[in-house]
Amino acid sequence: MREALFIKKNKERWERIEVKSSHDADEIARDFTQLVDDLAYAKTFYPSGKVTHFINGQAAKIYIGIYQNRKEESNRLFTFWKYELPLTVRKYHGLVLFTFIVFALFFMIGFFSSGHDPAFVRSVLGDSYVDMTEENIEKGNPLGVYQSGNALLAWIGIMINNIMVSFTYFARGLSFGILTLTSVMKEAITLGAFEYMFFSKGFGWQSAMGVLIHGTLELTAIIIACSAGLVMVKSFLFPGTLKRLDSLKRGAKDGVKIIVGLMPVFIIAAFFEGFVTRYYKMPLFVNVIILVASLSFILWYFVFYPIRLGRRIPVKLNEEEV
Repeated sequence: MREALFIKKNKERWERIEVKSSHDADEIARDFTQLVDDLAYAKTFYPSGKVTHFINGQAAKIYIGIYQNRKEESNRLFTFWKYELPLTVRKYHGLVLFTFIVFALFFMIGFFSSGHDPAFVRSVLGDSYVDMTEENIEKGNPLGVYQSGNALLAWIGIMINNIMVSFTYFARGLSFGILTLTSVMKEAITLGAFEYMFFSKGFGWQSAMGVLIHGTLELTAIIIACSAGLVMVKSFLFPGTLKRLDSLKRGAKDGVKIIVGLMPVFIIAAFFEGFVTRYYKMPLFVNVIILVASLSFILWYFVFYPIRLGRRIPVKLNEEEV
């Protein structure tokens, strides 16, 4: 049987399995068995075909769903962190990269605009914040703002704020991504102006090293949260063979998974900002260890591990590719 005929013959059933998630154990078992049979056939006659990867992804999705729905809560959580979240992130690596590029571009715009216009920093950060920072710089304590207040209360307050911000940026994806992208741009411009303020006073590297104690995790999580908002836009604008509403629902579900998966990252980042960044004058090697550990985790869990896992359990292809 030719590959095109094979697809045509089974496409309706595959779409039903993909869109309609059954809760009946017998139906799930029947769907899984049929997919395994389809996969065996496809591997035999179309070993390098896209349809083979698609069926593999569908079968893997049901398998993970079966494993996730086991009664033990710990196993469900384990499956989510080990399989479901990384595979979801892998599916949208392109959007994450796009958001990162936008962030980097507007960070540079904020940084260099501050150098060309002395009033730009104050217009972005506000007069009171700039005056306070300049006063701290004169005292030889440029990041003194992170030493104010109770560490525990700071941790809780920052954690709640960052989590709320991440959900807000995600929800703004419903504006066709316009408000989400605007949020990314504002965050980047603000950070660029913030860093220029210190570099212009000769405290740039000290500021960067101090802020990145918590910023490595926090900024990455914000970028990924904004990417989750853009997932909904992509799903709505490019539904493939799905109905546009069904595609939007699927995109929203994937976006929520990503946002929920970022919660521990925001919690740890807030902990660093509340308890650790206030000691930014710590020995350099301690600072470097924290930065390297944070960056290594980000690159491993959100980049390399999803790619590796995706090769073992291929993520679902776009419908138009099948």
